Amino acid sequence: MLYFIAAYLGFPSVLNLFRYLSFRTGGAVATSLFLGLLIGPRFIGWLRVRQGKGQPIRSDGPQSHLAKRGTPTMGGLMILTSMVFSILLWMDLSNPFVWACTFVTLGFGAIGFLDDYDKVRKASTAGVSGRLRLVCEFAIAGIAATMIVHENGTHLYLPFYSGPVIELGYFYIVFAAFTIVAFGNAVNLTDGLDGLATMPVIIAAVAFMLIVYLAGNAKFAAYLGIPHVPHAGDLAIFCGAIVGAGLAFLWFNAPPAAVFMGDTGSLALGGALGAIAVVAHHEIVLGIIGGLFVIEAMSVIIQVFFYKRTGRRVFKMAPIHHHFEQLGWSEPTVVIRFWIIALVLALAGLSTLKLR
Repeated sequence: MLYFIAAYLGFPSVLNLFRYLSFRTGGAVATSLFLGLLIGPRFIGWLRVRQGKGQPIRSDGPQSHLAKRGTPTMGGLMILTSMVFSILLWMDLSNPFVWACTFVTLGFGAIGFLDDYDKVRKASTAGVSGRLRLVCEFAIAGIAATMIVHENGTHLYLPFYSGPVIELGYFYIVFAAFTIVAFGNAVNLTDGLDGLATMPVIIAAVAFMLIVYLAGNAKFAAYLGIPHVPHAGDLAIFCGAIVGAGLAFLWFNAPPAAVFMGDTGSLALGGALGAIAVVAHHEIVLGIIGGLFVIEAMSVIIQVFFYKRTGRRVFKMAPIHHHFEQLGWSEPTVVIRFWIIALVLALAGLSTLKLR
């Protein structure tokens, strides 16, 4: 919005700053951070009044989690509010990538909200059926992938290799939709401890802030041997909005959490990162940068697969962060060590930009 106003006025004097992605990205971080901190206390109070008993706690989970009963959920609404306001304020709204990523974010957020609402209303951890959720997620991701492909092509790129590897054609839409859905659910599975998912999301958003900026610049992309995606640089502002909103939420989600983001936030943030990776043609790199989320999701898949076939568990409990709790690690220890892993994996993912 501010970009359009400045452009309409011809970018006079100080408004010339709005030409620069770096300035608007910083503005997006500051706006979403300030707004999140501003609305947080009242928003959490409103959730506590509306939800009463708060988010249901798994009876088969770690016993230490039973003390969290009464903590409100759906804090993702706070994240989405500050994010969307910042996006509308600072981004170039004529960019179709903006609308594709926003569509995924709000669509996945709506699915998560319905799931959270069903859990709170029924005082159960079941929520909406998994099959229905996946159908809705793939529908949203498929529409967004089609929007992105229309502007972006259907080549598959791999890390450590310069240039496209294969032309996937229409199958790329399926691949892109799978990437978005898979990452949305991976972040959702990771959100099981206070602050555990929030900081790795922020770290991944910072990494992709750099990637989309470089991919959107023809000279930088050519120098690094990465795919050049015109107008992808604007998504650095989108990543900035995620970072600011995530930091504001972490202020209230730090142990002991005053609010949980719930599926409303985790699905939305994971889907947003997946969509941004698809735009930048860095879907495989997303699996490295967001490797912590991949590990969490794989731990659940492995646990379910082996238990159904052998009746035995590979981990003491899945997702894997609960396994380490059962080994005797305190919750803050698990969270901080997983943050360190997320940071190391993000740096490893960024290293692929030059190793081609």
